[in-house]
Amino acid sequence: MKKTNFLILAAVMMMTLLATTAIAAWAQKPAAAAEPAATNGLKKNLAQDGLFQKQIIATRDPIPYPYIREADVIWSKRIWRTVDMREKLNFPLYYPTVDMTLRRSLVQTLVDAIHSGEIRAFGTDDDEFTTLLSPRDVTANFDAVDKSERRQKMDGSGDTTIFVRGEYKWDEVRELLIKEDWFFDKHYSKMMVRVVGICPIRVYKKLLNTGSGDEDADGELQKKQLFWVHYDEARKLLARTPAYLSNNDASVWSYDDIFNGRRFSSYITKESNPHNNRSIVSYMSNGYTALLESERIKNEIFTFEHDLWEY
Repeated sequence: MKKTNFLILAAVMMMTLLATTAIAAWAQKPAAAAEPAATNGLKKNLAQDGLFQKQIIATRDPIPYPYIREADVIWSKRIWRTVDMREKLNFPLYYPTVDMTLRRSLVQTLVDAIHSGEIRAFGTDDDEFTTLLSPRDVTANFDAVDKSERRQKMDGSGDTTIFVRGEYKWDEVRELLIKEDWFFDKHYSKMMVRVVGICPIRVYKKLLNTGSGDEDADGELQKKQLFWVHYDEARKLLARTPAYLSNNDASVWSYDDIFNGRRFSSYITKESNPHNNRSIVSYMSNGYTALLESERIKNEIFTFEHDLWEY
């Protein structure tokens, strides 16, 4: 009995000693501001910035699409359209172009999800989702890979190697290529549309090496497709990511709401056709005539639905 009491007393003393040591270590811990304020490369708030923590949109699921039977689809057409995000109506997709804690642009949201493994990125050799890209491949398409460079020392005594951290230039991603299917469902007697995929397009000037040791940024304007994302894979993410609307900071619109609500401006660049799905610019060289052809395709879809009704 005495031996048991002794063991219990020893255990209590050991627990007390461990607790005292932990408290002392915590007291000597540096202030919270000295800890890293980033998670997965993103800044993190160290104090609540706002009236409340927004939870409504961050926890909701996307509204399910109605079930579609193949036998009910009597007509369909695949369309590719370009969204110029610098247009005023498309600002919620383009901004912010810098890293912020409470707001993320559409492309920032997609890139973050690709790096975290939440969604997959597909290659741009085709738009049929046949090739997977790694997060590093996506970073390379942005020219944001960390690299080492040889530069001359300030005192002119020789060369030295410096480390250059890659930087995402979000403002260069100015366009989106959207692939979507339009179809008429006789069960609902309604023309419907489903977004199939999204491809961000980087618009930038190619650096020219003039041979003088410096690179000239006033080069030829380039357009580069960065990656494809399958919309169904990204839809849950987009439904939980708020889009900023300038007239209301308390808005609960998400990126999924913008696409499914057709709250964006765009123009058609291609429709499915027997000529290898050629684009409009391949047979309409003039920009004005290409725009007219885009409007013709849009009106053709509208007219088809209109002509199905009897008055």
